[in-house]
Amino acid sequence: MGKIVSITNQKGGVGKTTTAVSLAYALAEEGKKTLFVDIDPQANGTSSFGINKKNIDQSVYEVLIGTCPIRDAIMKTRYENVDVLPTNMNLAGAEIEMVAMDNREGLLRAALNTVRHRYDFIIIDCPPSLSLLTLNALNASNSVIIPLQPEYLALEGVSQLVNTIKLVKNRYNPALYIEGVLLTMYDGRMNVTLQVANEIKRYFGDKVYKTAICRNVRLSEAPSHGVPVQVYDRYSKGALAYREMAREFLERNKEI
Repeated sequence: MGKIVSITNQKGGVGKTTTAVSLAYALAEEGKKTLFVDIDPQANGTSSFGINKKNIDQSVYEVLIGTCPIRDAIMKTRYENVDVLPTNMNLAGAEIEMVAMDNREGLLRAALNTVRHRYDFIIIDCPPSLSLLTLNALNASNSVIIPLQPEYLALEGVSQLVNTIKLVKNRYNPALYIEGVLLTMYDGRMNVTLQVANEIKRYFGDKVYKTAICRNVRLSEAPSHGVPVQVYDRYSKGALAYREMAREFLERNKEI
């Protein structure tokens, strides 16, 4: 059974989608059969795998509201070992429809359980909010990776996120745990970066990945070309860093 990992942070602009896409692709590079699940209505993760969100007839939206089996919505990509469960702007209205549905917190979990045996890992890109969609992702997941930009404002929001994870663990998903914390947009030349990074390491301990993702222009350019950074510039600092982070991730999951 594939391990399901949510990439989440309620603060936008911290490299959440970049992390989800880059990790999914890096795991595929390592020979792991991977499913990328996009439940962020902005659909940037879908676009980053070269899928035109305007041309999608069956997406995670139809899966959640029950009009399409998940097997019919999953799309093959041009890359070996990685499939995508895409989304589009329709998902923005899904939460209104989901509120009246039975088991509204477990809709994604029920869908993924029917296909998880096909994959080694399922990576979920969550919305930048603590919403019903995020709740569905956390309920479906084995673990969570939190991308964090080492700045003081990021520290203010992380305690709320940790509390939400604890709430989901207590009410819905007792096995849920924090897989790791990834420092993104890292700039070691700035004192504030080093100070906040040390605070994060004190708070999360060995959950913090040794690999930090430094600011890199290739990371911001890759999505506009509809490809993961490893495809856009294989030897860029961003691509190399995400490969190293994926190796750390796999080292922590040797049994899979």
